[in-house]
Amino acid sequence: MNPAIDAPTIEYGTLAPLLIVFGAAIIGVLVEAFAPRYLRKSIHVPLTLLSLAGAFALVLVQVLRGQVSTAPSAMGALAVDGPSLFLWGVILVLSFVCVLLINDEGHFVASAASVPGSADEEAAESVDNGSGHTEVYPLVLFAVGGMLLFPAAHDLLMMFVALEVMSLPLYLLCGLARRRRLLSQEASMKYFLLGAFSSAFFLYGTAMVYGFAGTVSLPGINQALSAGSGLDPLLMIGLAMLGVGLLFKIGAAPFQAWKPDVYQGAPTPITALMASGTLVAAVGAVLRVFWVGLGNLDWDWRPVIWVIAALTMIVGSVLAITQTEIKRMLAYSSIAHAGFLLIGVMATFGTAEQNAVSLKAILFYLAVYGVTTVGAFAVVTLIRDPGGEAGHLSRWAGLGKRAPVLAGTFAFFLLAFAGIPLTSGFMGKYAVFTAALDSGTQPGDPIGGWMAGLVVVGVIASAVAAFFYVRVIVLMFFSEPAADGPAIAVPSTGTVAVIAVSLLVTVGVGLYPESVLGIANDAASSLFIR
Repeated sequence: MNPAIDAPTIEYGTLAPLLIVFGAAIIGVLVEAFAPRYLRKSIHVPLTLLSLAGAFALVLVQVLRGQVSTAPSAMGALAVDGPSLFLWGVILVLSFVCVLLINDEGHFVASAASVPGSADEEAAESVDNGSGHTEVYPLVLFAVGGMLLFPAAHDLLMMFVALEVMSLPLYLLCGLARRRRLLSQEASMKYFLLGAFSSAFFLYGTAMVYGFAGTVSLPGINQALSAGSGLDPLLMIGLAMLGVGLLFKIGAAPFQAWKPDVYQGAPTPITALMASGTLVAAVGAVLRVFWVGLGNLDWDWRPVIWVIAALTMIVGSVLAITQTEIKRMLAYSSIAHAGFLLIGVMATFGTAEQNAVSLKAILFYLAVYGVTTVGAFAVVTLIRDPGGEAGHLSRWAGLGKRAPVLAGTFAFFLLAFAGIPLTSGFMGKYAVFTAALDSGTQPGDPIGGWMAGLVVVGVIASAVAAFFYVRVIVLMFFSEPAADGPAIAVPSTGTVAVIAVSLLVTVGVGLYPESVLGIANDAASSLFIR
């Protein structure tokens, strides 16, 4: 007789936001299978927006009722603690506004299977009503579900599953641009190939760490580190491979080469989703692995992260100067910001208090940077040439004279990226730099003295980055517009809402950061270390 098998314990109330998103994604697949084509978009859009809004509401309910979990969920596979709920809320808000951009017509191809320029593509375009591929919506929901799962994973296998659930839909979405089809398909293929390699590194690293610790649970790995030698070859190889997989996702140097090509070729609403939501999820996963799983090995990984953070800031800021395409410039800007976030990852000495201070700064930075990023890409969608969006910087010359409100809004987003005072970007950088400097004063920390040097590199990189941001502002307001300048598209209601909300948050948090900092501080105080 087979022995009795205990049924798994699932905390459905705690996991409800995650389950709603995945449930809506599955319903979206059924809509694609059974609903008539002319009805699909009218079903997908409310389904997608309502599921994201409902999931966000359930996150708020857990927080406001004080129902933040005090123990891992789903048999220890997920950690729905304060940081997870904060990141869930940020990802859901960013995803909601990105769906508003996706809903705007003209971004997605009518028939992705058609060869670019072929008669089949022309036939599909002639009968399409501008909605493009409606399967974009369930793909986005699956990607968002993976983003929610990624930073909450409490063991490495669950984290790998989340990584794939998040990445696979994005590989497809990057190749669905309506214009410049070959560039979009190239971006999709590059992202897929490089992403597959990084996932393989992560999975092989998991196997190596399991060989050392005998478990894939992050707290179990940490306990094995405290009991054994930190110089075990299996552990060192596993740590390096896990780092490659995670750092690839945030675009840290030297694993950043995919970002400019993918950001340029992908449909701009998908670029906005990757630049905001994917970065939030990936940084959350980095924190989960390095702080929870490898916290007892910090003297070994912190010097490596120091070098990678400095290199990432330098590469992102310097190479951005050489760019002549707006989305590639924003991609290198994103790389530089990944380096600033790694400063926060470095800013820990292993104590609960210092972890909370550093984590608060990182959570705040992720929230404000994500909102500003979506707003900037929303503006990019409105500047169009006949062949698609006006990507070359020369096409933006004189935009301030043709569309002063739009150019002024974009300029403010650029100033926030640069970290100019009275913007949310300044407060984000200030919080991260301050946490790093405070961590460097901890007695007995041999690495703490390096933090001031890393902050100096960050300040220099910020100054370099300010140059190419200001260059675009000067081009928009102090150059004469070309006679055949790009068209300014009439924005949809959703696009106007996205730009307005992003601008309001960028200004409001820059002037009054206390509210968001307070929420981030409350969330940071309940990170599961056990």
